[in-house]
This record gives sequence, structure tokens and C-alpha cells, in this order.
Amino acid sequence: MRIMRAPRLSVAALAAATALLWTTPAAAAPQCEIDQPVRFSGLNWESNLVLAGIERFIVEHGYGCATSVEIGETLAMLAALQRRDVDVTPEVWPGQIEVAWDKALKSGKVLAAGHVYDAGEGWYIPRYTAERHPDLKSAADLARYTKVFADPEDPSRGRIYGCPAGWACGTLNSNLLKALKLDSQYAMFAPGSGAAQKAAIVSAYKRKRDIVFYYWTPTALVGALDLVKLQLPAFDQAAYTCMTDPNCEHPVPTEFKANKVVTGLNAEFARQAPQLKAFFDKLSVPAPAIDDTLGWLENQGAEPEDAAQYFLRKYPDVWRKWVPAEVAERVQSSL
Repeated sequence: MRIMRAPRLSVAALAAATALLWTTPAAAAPQCEIDQPVRFSGLNWESNLVLAGIERFIVEHGYGCATSVEIGETLAMLAALQRRDVDVTPEVWPGQIEVAWDKALKSGKVLAAGHVYDAGEGWYIPRYTAERHPDLKSAADLARYTKVFADPEDPSRGRIYGCPAGWACGTLNSNLLKALKLDSQYAMFAPGSGAAQKAAIVSAYKRKRDIVFYYWTPTALVGALDLVKLQLPAFDQAAYTCMTDPNCEHPVPTEFKANKVVTGLNAEFARQAPQLKAFFDKLSVPAPAIDDTLGWLENQGAEPEDAAQYFLRKYPDVWRKWVPAEVAERVQSSL
């Protein structure tokens, strides 16, 4: 029987085959649309930092882009977004910075992308405080309870724990205090940071001390504690617009606006990177998924980057809808 031998490759053919073997994966690697890192706003609260972590991982591993993050406050980062010192702000609350956000959109330098989730704000008391004082139901009722919430630095007045210093919600809270005619009876205390704000609330809660404070959702803290939201007058758009303005002369009390949270994009960045813009346009996080992720962050004492990995591993059915299949596969293989 005649044995057929495989043809012998020439040295040149073997070299060509070897080159093809090594170059094919590189050719399949993602090519970023822009030739510089995608710069994210790192606003200093948990949900924003977790979102930034999720988005950076997808942009890096799915789209082949380098990324960086710039830490700052809301209005400073909005100005940076317009200058293109940053490209992406993962969590913009348009209702909280209504005047500034409308101005930024009208400048043509900023775009709103997607619908990340719905968020809310309010003034809260612990349920044990509500049970001790059953007539305390609305924010206006606080006028009768200054001694219950006495300010340690000035016991003749009450204290409301407001926004951390420098946050945009400080304007809202200050104007609401004036609108309710509580500014002579209460001090609006601004903690030095989000962590200090949370620590003060948790400390009071653990000791069953009475406390009234501003907070927002979605957050692990509101989900973890048994709280009661104080009532405010029905929402009025004109009153709310004035309350977002630091120069509002005659604030009128109104409920906080329900916020459709969006992704803020620099317009020039969006023009240069249409594939990334399409990703941000589709990005939407169901409330149970973000609540669970923030709860995991709180319970584990983890870092936002760890929570981002937790989300990506647990909720592929969510994030895979944001990107093309080949991008999703690259992200999945990198987890």
C-alpha cells in the first residue's frame, strides 16, 4: 500500500503561516474610535462611582479605549464637561441643577444620553422618631420640634443634616429651608463629605437619636434603614426652578422633582465616537439591580470598583443589551 506523505512547507510558507497565527488575534482586537483616553467625571457619591467603574470596564475591554477619571463636584464637573476636560459624566440629575444644565445643553457643548434610572430626594427622619412624635409628618411641622433636633453647636436652634459641602443640592436645601420659613429656627448643616454625612446619620440611627436629614435614592443607606420621608407641598415646576437657582429671591416650598438621571456627554466627544455614544444612549439600569449593587457595596465594605465587577458578573442580562454582541463577548471574557 502506498503511503501518502503530507507536502513539506517551504521556509517562506512556514514563516507566513506563523505570522498569520500570531497576527490574527491582534487584528481582532478592538480599536478605540479616539486616540486619547476617555475621561470620566468621578462625582463623589457611591452610585456615580459605581457607574463610572462599570462604564470604564466596558469601554476599556469592550471598545479598546484607555480611560481616566477626574474627581470633582457636580457644577465643577459640568463646567469641565463643556470644556472637554472630561468626556463623560455617568450620573447627571437634570432636575437638581436645572438652570445650569439647561444652559449647558443650549450651549451645544453637552448632550444628554440615555435614561440611566429614576432617582429621588427628600428630607427623612428615622421611623423611631416618627413613632415618638406622631404629629411630625411634614417638613413644615419641624417648626415645632427644634428642641428634638437641637443643634449641638447652638441648642437654641434645630439642625438639619443637609448636603455635603459643595454639592449642588445645597442650593435646593437652603432655598427650601427659607421657603418653609425655618431658616431662623434651623441650621442647615453641611458635612464635609458624603462619607461624613453617612457616618453622622448611621451613628445617630444606631444610638436611636432623633435626626432629620436630606438624602437621595437610589442609595444603600435609604434601603438599609427604616426611614420616613417628610411630606412637602405638591410639586410645582416654577417653584422648583427657582429653588435650584442660588439667586432665587422668593422661594416657595415644593416637593423635590423626580429625576430622570441621564449620562452627560461632551458633544464633540460624541461626534468623534459614535459607537461609544450608542453605548451610552442604550445604558439603563433597573432599580432592583442598582439597589442590590449598592447594598452589596455597603454590606461588604467594598470599593466602588469592586461593586462594578459585582454588577457586571451578576447582571449580564442587563449590560449585554447596551452593546453589540462582539463587544459583550470581549467584556465577558475579561471578567
